[in-house]
Amino acid sequence: MSEETRTEFDPSRYIFTDPGVPTAIRSRTVLPARRENFEVTTADGKRLVGELALPEGDVKATLVTFHPLPTHGGYMDSHVYKKASFRLPALANIAVLRFNTRGTSSIRGTSDGVFDGGFAEKKDFDAILDYVLGRALPNPWLIGWSFGTELVLKYGPARANEFTGAVLLSPAEMAEWNTISNPLYALIPEHDDYLQPAQARERFSAINRAQVIPFEGCKHLWVGEKSVNAVLNSIASIVLGEQTVLPSEYSGPVAEEITEL
Repeated sequence: MSEETRTEFDPSRYIFTDPGVPTAIRSRTVLPARRENFEVTTADGKRLVGELALPEGDVKATLVTFHPLPTHGGYMDSHVYKKASFRLPALANIAVLRFNTRGTSSIRGTSDGVFDGGFAEKKDFDAILDYVLGRALPNPWLIGWSFGTELVLKYGPARANEFTGAVLLSPAEMAEWNTISNPLYALIPEHDDYLQPAQARERFSAINRAQVIPFEGCKHLWVGEKSVNAVLNSIASIVLGEQTVLPSEYSGPVAEEITEL
């Protein structure tokens, strides 16, 4: 695709206003952050598009996110990741990196290439880790959701010295992790379609550093603000190393999600 025909979202379009009173954080509420579009090029020449949302102060941790299956609607704007980018920089000084794997589209743009079932996506994984390393983003944690957990589990161990640990949302399978010492957390919805808490405890018991955290009443897609808040509180607690409950209100300028170019 030529530069002239690309149409991609620019985060500078957000207009922030301060209502002068605390604002309830709802599904489309966007809180302040330093948002940057970025691109990486994979080893096989594919251009991947993404966004990095940085806190306005010091970065305490960085979430490096890998989205659900693109052939079933997964992309960088899958709602848990999008809401993490809207909220965590301002509420917890956590940076959030999101990107589209090869052949995946969102309002941010379309990454080059075609979906390859997790095989050629190794090059996507490596390109993103190279970007994180090049930017010296502090305390990076790999966050996989569904298909994204497959990429983290397959390709994370080879680069274990470049990230702190990993968090898996709704994993469908597990892979070798005992060769490395990085902590691994599996967030398991009670009503998951593929792997429920009892099965997950049995399966992940083979990994010494794994912790299984069940979520009562939740499903594979973490639909609803109750589920989103629960999973974001858990992720923040893990990566910050202390129990964290994110506020439900924000005092200061806010904007509303933009869904169209």
